[in-house]
Amino acid sequence: MTDIELAYTKTFSGVLGQRVLAHLRQITIERALGANATESELRSLESQRMLVHQIETLVSRGRGDKS
Repeated sequence: MTDIELAYTKTFSGVLGQRVLAHLRQITIERALGANATESELRSLESQRMLVHQIETLVSRGRGDKS
C-alpha cells in the first residue's frame, strides 16, 4: 500500500467521505446521457467516470483489497 492509497482510504472511509463518493458515483457512473448527447458531452462524462473509478480503486487498494 502506498501513501497516496492510504490517504484516499482515510479521506473516503468515514461517513462523510462515503457520502461524497456515493454522490460522485451517482452523478457520473450511474448517469446516462440521452441519444442526443454530443460527442463532447460523452467524452466529458467518460473522463469524469474514469476519475471516480480511479478514486474508488485507490480507496480499495488502501483497504488492502486485491483489485
